[in-house]
Amino acid sequence: MADIPFDIVGFDLDGTLLDTSGDLAAAVNHAITQIGRPAFPADAIRPFVGRGARVMLERALTASGECTPALLDDRLPVLLDYYQQNLAIHSIPYPGCVAALDALAARGIKLAICTNKAERFAVPLMEQIGLSDRFATIIGGDTVGIAKPDPAPIHEMIARAGGGRTAFVGDTINDIAGARNARIASIAVGFGFLEGPIEALEADAVIHHFDELLPALESWPT
Repeated sequence: MADIPFDIVGFDLDGTLLDTSGDLAAAVNHAITQIGRPAFPADAIRPFVGRGARVMLERALTASGECTPALLDDRLPVLLDYYQQNLAIHSIPYPGCVAALDALAARGIKLAICTNKAERFAVPLMEQIGLSDRFATIIGGDTVGIAKPDPAPIHEMIARAGGGRTAFVGDTINDIAGARNARIASIAVGFGFLEGPIEALEADAVIHHFDELLPALESWPT
């Protein structure tokens, strides 16, 4: 068994640890069907996700008709209120996720989360999924007043997890650029809410299943 040259492995949440597309789609559909827009299937929501709830709703409104600033401001609280009450109806860990987390913890690696999802959603979501106890800290998009790709939330994640050499796993440019800006190793996942080719993120490594995470970490240059 090869050593893993990291003290901490951090993760994005949506599109990395959990497939939250079903619950996000339900929240979007709740907000837009009330104004006569057609509902989207969960798969159609995936391209809208990854840059926060406001951008997700803006993309959905634009795709279903038109989006004005006033309409966006009107519908966003409706979406967020619904989502807060229905965080974990359809959301599930990606295949191999839980086993990978357990394997990392067994090796003495601290686990942490840095997501652009607000804390009021991220923390209860992980609690309802039953995974929150595995993580040393959960940093939300509003925890330090600025979100990824700024390095500040990743630095806070590392500090709250006890410090040390860190790798970060994510599925969007915010994740990979955030890791780069924080001067830590980055791993892109090919199964998340991708906005284009995974190679375009220019991560230090790419995995397509959680079964590949430990081998990728074990093979990292020391």
